[in-house]
Formats: sequence, C-alpha cells, structure tokens
Amino acid sequence: MYDVLIIGAGVVGSSIARELSKYELNICVIEKNSDICEGTTKANSAIIHAGFDAKPGSLKAKLNVEGNKMFDKLSEELDFPFRRIGALVLCFDERDLYKLEDLKKQGEKNGVFGLKVLNRDELKEIEPNVTENAAAALYAPTSGIVCPYEMTLGFAENANSNGVEFIFDTTVNGIRRQEGNYIVSTNNGDFEAKVIINAAGVFADEINNMVSENKISIIPRKGEYCLLDREAGNLVSKTIFQLPTAMGKGVLVSPTIHGNLLVGPTAVDLDDKLDLTTTRKGLEEVITKGSLSVKNLPVNKVITSFAGLRAHFTADDFVIGEAEDAEGFINAAGIESPGLSSAPAIAVMIENLVVQKLNPSKNKNFNPVRKGILKFRELSNEEKNKLIKSKAEYGRIVCRCETVTEGEIIDAIRRPLGAKTVDGVKRRTRAGTGRCQVGFCMTKTVELLARELKIGVEEVTKFGGNSKLLVGKNKDSIK
Repeated sequence: MYDVLIIGAGVVGSSIARELSKYELNICVIEKNSDICEGTTKANSAIIHAGFDAKPGSLKAKLNVEGNKMFDKLSEELDFPFRRIGALVLCFDERDLYKLEDLKKQGEKNGVFGLKVLNRDELKEIEPNVTENAAAALYAPTSGIVCPYEMTLGFAENANSNGVEFIFDTTVNGIRRQEGNYIVSTNNGDFEAKVIINAAGVFADEINNMVSENKISIIPRKGEYCLLDREAGNLVSKTIFQLPTAMGKGVLVSPTIHGNLLVGPTAVDLDDKLDLTTTRKGLEEVITKGSLSVKNLPVNKVITSFAGLRAHFTADDFVIGEAEDAEGFINAAGIESPGLSSAPAIAVMIENLVVQKLNPSKNKNFNPVRKGILKFRELSNEEKNKLIKSKAEYGRIVCRCETVTEGEIIDAIRRPLGAKTVDGVKRRTRAGTGRCQVGFCMTKTVELLARELKIGVEEVTKFGGNSKLLVGKNKDSIK
C-alpha cells in the first residue's frame, strides 16, 4: 500500500511528486501514457507568466506569482534552462490605453513587481520589430521562458532519485473506498493508497467524478501553434502578447529557450479530449494574428506546427484541495494557463495538505539536485575533444540540425525514467526537433532505442502504444 498515489505525470503531478519526496512517504505516480509529460505539458507556450492577468484573489493569481518567484532556484537545482526575458502586452488603439493601466493595477494587486506602461517610442526602442500599429504596451520584466519537457523531467527524475515510484501505461478505470483507504482499479491491477492526488490534466474531471458527488467539468480547449526555424529566433527579444480576451491571453509571438520563434495559440473549446489535430483555419489564424503584433513575420521559416489541449474549468480557476465529501482525495484540477508557471507553487500547496493529513517525518536523505543530460552543442571545442577522447559515442553526431550525439541519446535512454520511444528521446535531447524534423536522425534513433532496450527495431514506437514505426522488411511486404 502507498501513502500517496498521484494520478498523472505531467508538470503538476511531477512537481508534486518531487515536493513530497522531501518526506518519508511511500509515493507512486501512475500515468496512462508511456512517458513523462505526454499530455498538456508537452504542447504549450512554454511561458513563465509574470501574473498580471489573473483575477485578484484567485488561485491562478496567487499561485502564478508565487510559482514565478521559485524558478531561478529550481532551474539551478534541477538543471533545466530558464530565462527571464520579459513580456509585452500590446495595445493597438489609444482608446484602449486604460486597459493597460487596469492590467498594471491588477498585476500590482497580485504582487507582480516592475510593471510599466510604455508609450510608442519606448516600446519601439526595446522591441523594434513590433508593428507600427502598436500604440503602447505593458512591460512585465519578470516574465520568462522555459523548456516544459526539461523542467518536467527535472521534477520527475529528481523525485524518482529520492524514492518516488513511477508506473506508466496505466489507465484508471475506477476508484473506491475500502477501510479508510482508496483502491484504484487500473488496466495494470489495483493500487491501494491512503491519499490520492488527482493531477490528470484534461481527464481530472473524470477522476474526481469517480469519487466525489461534487462533480466538475473540464473542457479541452485546443490551441494550435507554429514553430519557426532558429533563423527567425531573434525577430523579437521578449514575449509579445496582445490585450487578453475572455478566451485567454491570445496569440503570442515569443523566442523559445532553444532559439526558435513560437507563434500561437488559438483557443477552441472541444468535446474530444484526444483531438490534437492542426487545421488550415487554425494555423492561418495563428499567422494572421501573430502578424498583427510583429512585422515581417517570416512564414516561410515555419518548420512544424502542433496543437495542445488546455484543461479549462468552467469556473475559470484552478481546483485545488481535498474534496469535501472524500477525505484524503486531493484535486489539482483545471490547471490551464498559467499552470506551467504555477506548478511549483501548486506542489507546495498540495505538500502542505498532505503533511497536515499524514504528518510524515522529513526525508533526511533528500537530495534537491538533479543533473540534466549533457548538451554537446553547448561545449567549447576543447571540452568536446576531451569528451570524445573519453567517450567515443560523443564523437558521433546523430541529429545534425541540433548537433545531438549518440552519447546524449544513450544517456537519455539509460538515465532514471529514461526514454523508451522516439518522442521520449526527442523531448530529452532535441534530436529531431530541428529544421528537417527527424528526416535524417530517425533511423539512427530507432537503432539506438532497439539496442539499448534490447528489443527489435520493429518494436520501437513513436510515443508508445500502437504507434509503431516499422511493420516489416521491404522484401517481406512485397510478397
């Protein structure tokens, strides 16, 4: 039996696992997919928001601002990239200047520091490539960018190294109470725990509604994005927003932590929680609205497009806390934007609830430090030569676009909670994320996965399940 069972291995579930690993608790994380961050966490804007646009007094406002402050220390401890590049909210009509002032006042009420309304000249001085239609902007210097994959993997790997068990390919079918504990029925058998933490993303309502009479409803809100080549990465230096609407923060244009340019997302409410398709209409909207903010947006530099789902709760706030009619069942539901920014603070909030309930001792052996995968492309020539002499696999480039070596891919597979799929390697090393989009490196990545996992190449999948890449040999298929 477990003390704590966490459902969901996205950024929220993984950050909670890491926070609770500071205690002498028997913890397990179960995830229906084959890897860390396969749901909402894998497809978002990768922005650490300052916290000015959430309603004062809401959990979104409180936890966004608290979470934002934690990132400098976390990125150092867990070795994931994070930069405070600042953000701008553009106003295109001088008659709307009051809206920027209102956002500034709201942000200050939420506890955001350094907010300033810039006039047209001040705006153009710090961001010359915004369009001439921009009349003014709200500047938020504490906003930042991050890699959601590396961040979530940092939480999960550190939690695992501190004793948390992770079990994948495990889908929850039902939850019942038994002698004061919870029995969670899954396709991989039953799990028993004293405390359940529901961090199931767009499926969090279904998990809650298995247990509580206080039903909640999560709407999957789809957002489509375009990712541009690194050649376009310096077009802007800050994250560029437009004045927000009822559907969210709108289409943004932002540098990514790895030097690309990201444009998106759209916001369309769906019924299908598995719909990650991109559409011509959606991508055209992304480019059209992005071009309102930034002039000469180089559409010909788009290297890929993708879609993600946000877990939108009908009450428009996070649902965090113990269900009133289900003692020991704790929700972390409705975690849409600014969920990525808020995740560390959500974890602390959940930690406090669990500590009050179970009163555990501190884990005296807790180690807060996790070392990420070595990035060959970031080394000096001297360091590269030294590394290759000691480990020849670092001298073999697999992904030319991103300069990812065989050594890095092997590390990604062998490390705690290592990659088991092509997408798993991609998230951990960036092999396949460049201009050719796996055109050159796929074959070698498949070979390395097969060799390291001791399986046949035809058993290697893109993202687990039935997503096999190979069905047989050419000559066999001709027969």
